[in-house]
Amino acid sequence: MSLKKQYLKSKPVCKVTFRLNAEAAGEAKNAELYGDFTGWDDKPLSMKKLKSGDFTLTVDLEKDAEYQFRYLIDGQTWENDWEADAYKRSPVSFEENSVVRV
Repeated sequence: MSLKKQYLKSKPVCKVTFRLNAEAAGEAKNAELYGDFTGWDDKPLSMKKLKSGDFTLTVDLEKDAEYQFRYLIDGQTWENDWEADAYKRSPVSFEENSVVRV
């Protein structure tokens, strides 16, 4: 898994590409991205499945901020990003959330 960051000169925005690799996704049919930027439960973002079995999605995030996120695989299994910038304890469970800093 990886986070690719592309900072825009014309806007205070960073295009972040989230990638859930096939090893972590297993035989998943779909994956969704949840986080601070989606309101967690309100608006999950569906990720695109690639031929390699990886899932990917690019999101515009405001610069100079930190966001927590997780992947939901097939609506059942939560997965962190193995290469996140950091991890923080979830305020609603004993698990940790992935963190991206832009």
